[in-house]
Amino acid sequence: MDCASLNPMPEAEAFRRPPSQVMRLARMGCAHPTRLSFLRTLLRRVTREGWTFDRPVWDIDGTGVGRAVYRAAGPDRTYSLVAFAHDLPDGMRSDRVIATAWDATFTLFDGEPSAADLDRLEANVPLQEAGRISPRELSLSRANRSVRLFAHVVERLARGQQPDRAEVDAVGYLMRTTAVYGSGKFGAADRAAIADRPELSAPFQAEMLSVWLTRQFTVDIAEHLAAVRGGTAAARLDPAIRQALGVGNSTGLGMAPFLVRHPVLLNNWMVAREEALARVRAQQAADPDAVAGLRAAIADARENAMLWRSGHPVQVGKLGALRRDLSRLADHVAGWPAPGLRIPWDALWRWGESELSLEGQEALLALMLEPHGTLVDDLADCMTADEAATFRLDGAMTVATLSALLKEHCDWALSTDFDLPENAARFWYVSEEKLEPRLGNRFEEEGAALEQPLCIARLARDLHAALADWPAETPLATFLLAHPEHRLMARRAQILHSHPYAEVQDNLIAETMLPIDLMRCKLAFFGASRFDPRSDKWVRISLFQGLPYPADVSPGAWT
Repeated sequence: MDCASLNPMPEAEAFRRPPSQVMRLARMGCAHPTRLSFLRTLLRRVTREGWTFDRPVWDIDGTGVGRAVYRAAGPDRTYSLVAFAHDLPDGMRSDRVIATAWDATFTLFDGEPSAADLDRLEANVPLQEAGRISPRELSLSRANRSVRLFAHVVERLARGQQPDRAEVDAVGYLMRTTAVYGSGKFGAADRAAIADRPELSAPFQAEMLSVWLTRQFTVDIAEHLAAVRGGTAAARLDPAIRQALGVGNSTGLGMAPFLVRHPVLLNNWMVAREEALARVRAQQAADPDAVAGLRAAIADARENAMLWRSGHPVQVGKLGALRRDLSRLADHVAGWPAPGLRIPWDALWRWGESELSLEGQEALLALMLEPHGTLVDDLADCMTADEAATFRLDGAMTVATLSALLKEHCDWALSTDFDLPENAARFWYVSEEKLEPRLGNRFEEEGAALEQPLCIARLARDLHAALADWPAETPLATFLLAHPEHRLMARRAQILHSHPYAEVQDNLIAETMLPIDLMRCKLAFFGASRFDPRSDKWVRISLFQGLPYPADVSPGAWT
C-alpha cells in the first residue's frame, strides 16, 4: 500500500510536522530507529506468523572453514541463508569496497538449496562482485570479524568462561557486514520478482532477513571454534551477553544517493513516520501502560547512549547532546503527565521541541512511538512504493502550473546562488572501478563533466528560470520538446504535488553538506543503532542489537 493512498486519521492532521521542518539534512542526520524500522517489521511478522528456523547444514571444520545453511520457513515459502566461512589472513581483512576476500560470505536462497545449488554457490558467492549468482538468490553479502572481540570471545568460551562484558559492550558485534546487495545485483532476483510476496513487500525485508540469519551465524561459529579449542570444557555464550551482540555494518558513500534517487519511496517512509508521531500526539489522554512503556524505553535509551562510542568530532558532540537530553527527558517524564493536562503527548512533544537538541527531539520521536504499537504499527504496511506509477509526465500541465508547483514545494531552492563557489563546491559521480557513487571537489578535482543529477536544488532553480521565458499557457510537453534536459526535474516537481516529503530540502553540492546525514537517515529506517562515523562519508553501525535471534524463535529445532 502506498502512503499517498493512506487514509490518515483526521484528528492527527493538525499535529503533522511540515516537510520544511522534517526534510532538512541537519534533522535527517539525527534520525533514530523506531518501531516502524524495517528490521522491527520483519521480527513482528515472523513472530506473528509463527515462522520456524533451523540449521540443516553445518559443515564447518576445526579451522572455521566450510559452509552452513540457515532455513527460515514461513507460512507460504521457505528461504535459506547459505553461509561460507573462510580462513582470511589478517593482512587481507578490509572494510573497503575494493576488498577481494572476507571472513565470511553469504547469499539468501529462495527455497531450500540442493547439494548442486550449494556447489554452484560455493564457486561464486565467495568471489562476491567477481562471481555471478542466479535469480534463485535474493541477496549477496559478506562480513569480517571484529578481530579483537571475536578472538576474546572464542578464547574465553574455550576456557569455560564468559567474555568480559565491558569488551562486548565496547564493540557490540562479532562480525560486521561490508555490503548486503540485493535487487538484481550480480544476477540476483530483481525486486519486481518478489515485491508481491507479503513477507517481502515491505522495504528491504530480504536484506533484513539475511542480516538477521547472519547474526545467528556469527555466534554459532564463535561457539564452534571455542568448542574445537576447549572440548567439553568450553562454554556457550550467556544469553544476556549473546543478546547484547548485533551485526555490525561498515558502509560508505555508496548508500547516500539512494534517498535522492527514490523520491516516492522516501516520501512514503517519511509520511509513515510523521503520521505515527501525529497519531501519538493527537491522543486526548495518556494511558498509564503507555506512560510506563515510555519511561522504560527512556531508561533503555539512556543505557544504550552510554555504551555508544565514537571518535568523530561531529558525532562526539551529538552524543553529548543526546545523553544530556535523555537525562533531562527522564527527569521531565518522572512527573508527567500532570493531572488534568490536555493532549498530554502533544504537550510532551512541544516541550521537547523547545528544550531539546535536534538529536534529542528525534530520539523523543522514537521513544514516543515505542509504547504505541497498536496505534501505529499498521503504518509499516504503507512504506513501499510503486515508483513506475509516478514516472509518467503530465505533458498537458501548463508552464504556469509547473512554475507554481516549484514555488510551492521548492522555495527553499529557488533563491540559492550557485555562482557562489561555496554553493557548488561538490559534485556527485560514479567511480569507474567499482561503479559506486563518489563525491568530488569541483574546484580541485577533475570529473565534473561526469556529474550525476543529484543536486535537486540546482535542477529546480534552473527549471524555474527556464520556465519564466515561456508563455504561461504553454503545455509542458511543448516546453520539454525544446528543453529535454529539464525532464527529470519536471517529473520530480509533479511528484511533489502528491508526495510532499519526496525531496531533501537542502543543497546537496554545498561545501558544508555532510553525506553522513543522508546515510544516517536511511540506516535509521533500516533499524540501525550506535552510529559511529569514521568520516563524513563512512559510518559503522549495529543491527539487531538487543533483539531476539532465530534460535530464540525456534529453540526446540536448533542443533
